[in-house]
Amino acid sequence: MRKKSFIFLLFTLVVGVILPLTSLNGTHVSAAENNDEFRVGLEAAYAPFNWTQKTAENGGVQISGEPDFANGYDVQIAQKIADALDKKLVIVKSSWDGLVPSLTSKKIDAIIAGMSPTAEREKEIDFSDSYWTSDLIVVVEADGPYASATSLDDFADAKITAQLNTFHYSVIDQISNVKKQTAMEDFNTMRVALASGVIDGYVAERPEGVTVEAKDAQYKMIEFPDGAGFVTNPEDTQISVGLRKNDPNLATINQVIAGISENDQKALMDQMIADQPGQEAEATEDSTGQETKNRNTFVAILQDNWQMLLRGTGYTVLIAMVGTVVGLLIGLLIGVFRSAPTPDNGFRRFFHKLFEKILIVYIEVFRGTPMMVQAMVIYYGLAQFAGIDLNRIIAALIIVSINTGAYMSEIVRGGIFSIDEGQFEGAEAIGMTHGQSMRKVIMPQVIRNILPVTGNEFVINIKDTSVLSVISVSELFFAGRTITGFNLNFYETFLIISAIYLILTLSITQILRLVERKLDGQNNYIPYANQDQVTHIKK
Repeated sequence: MRKKSFIFLLFTLVVGVILPLTSLNGTHVSAAENNDEFRVGLEAAYAPFNWTQKTAENGGVQISGEPDFANGYDVQIAQKIADALDKKLVIVKSSWDGLVPSLTSKKIDAIIAGMSPTAEREKEIDFSDSYWTSDLIVVVEADGPYASATSLDDFADAKITAQLNTFHYSVIDQISNVKKQTAMEDFNTMRVALASGVIDGYVAERPEGVTVEAKDAQYKMIEFPDGAGFVTNPEDTQISVGLRKNDPNLATINQVIAGISENDQKALMDQMIADQPGQEAEATEDSTGQETKNRNTFVAILQDNWQMLLRGTGYTVLIAMVGTVVGLLIGLLIGVFRSAPTPDNGFRRFFHKLFEKILIVYIEVFRGTPMMVQAMVIYYGLAQFAGIDLNRIIAALIIVSINTGAYMSEIVRGGIFSIDEGQFEGAEAIGMTHGQSMRKVIMPQVIRNILPVTGNEFVINIKDTSVLSVISVSELFFAGRTITGFNLNFYETFLIISAIYLILTLSITQILRLVERKLDGQNNYIPYANQDQVTHIKK
């Protein structure tokens, strides 16, 4: 009876955690199929086209699933389109690489994120008419060797890069003798690289140049006169709305865009540049008339963004904790199963072997592929091929849990085989079944032995949650990227992020060591102990 109760309890814990994760916000009806909503995907970190802000001021729209708001040129264009479609605008925050998969998997209805209708992209999705035409510039250091450049020839031997998966990266080849650097994920990363001297400049659009110049005097935008700059095709410099193939709303969207004149576009962009979040630290003048900051940058970041940092920390701890606990339960079940003797019955033997092969495939696949790739496949793949639209947090919990389970299953199996074989034989000699010996003799020792490794997995999971930013989970690292998107204080922000990670990992380590000591109990026996040693132990 006690054996059945133990197995039932273990099974209930696993099912009770995993089943809600797979069902919550996960249906066979895609979120983008809600006819009352116009779901738009964007980064919310590319001012002045789109950014994240704390309130709804200046026409901000709340981000789906978050207390923050999005605003910018893209958001205002999206609002005009939503009004014309008589739908509620819903902003879905996504990484740049996740925009097209989100659209094709029906998580969103449109991409309005400063995306150009390149020939490569048009193979996957359709585009509307252009709602903005950009001029390409190069952002450099204001006091750097290329600050006085006036043509592409002046950038010979310069280390230049651009954003990954954009046409900006391809035009770098037009610079003679350029030292083309690896493409970077976003503009925040490129700004940090430029400030640290890793690169000499990056290719961007004029609104980005205006933004970065206004926010930080250390950056400068290099504009080129006619004939001295990049040669581009209209489809490269134009920015359009991305839609799924044969979208019925295309005609209406084009009609809205046609109603926004070129002067109106420029006026709206100028307004967005003026409305975008500025430097977080306020400035005053000291007694000498020089401008100083009246708040320490670190203090300003914490004061202005503590809610976002706290929320990101909470998501990080939640995902790491649930992933480790569920992963441990998965590992225990698989480890016990794989260490069990093979049944003698032919029918049961066949299915035992088959299930073991399936478990081996699961273990090797999830141990042999990066968690970032698993996140992309599970989050976008389930939506695209199975019609299951998972909430990002739920997807993150599932991803970390099954990834941890693959590692923990081998750890548990190794822990079982590390127990002296004589203990198995002794349990069998007194009439215990395999299940009884595992539960009462072997597993208590295994759990104690693997506790340090389990704690290590917990610490690893805290740090590895950062890769979940690829599916735009608002964990701690993603929060840091969002903050630097509008304050440009990269060093200070990520130093704070690093300190939070360190506090979390050190705290978890100390808690687990305390648990280990409690499990070990007090050592009441020391060979050849004298009275002083015994007294010291009792104290």
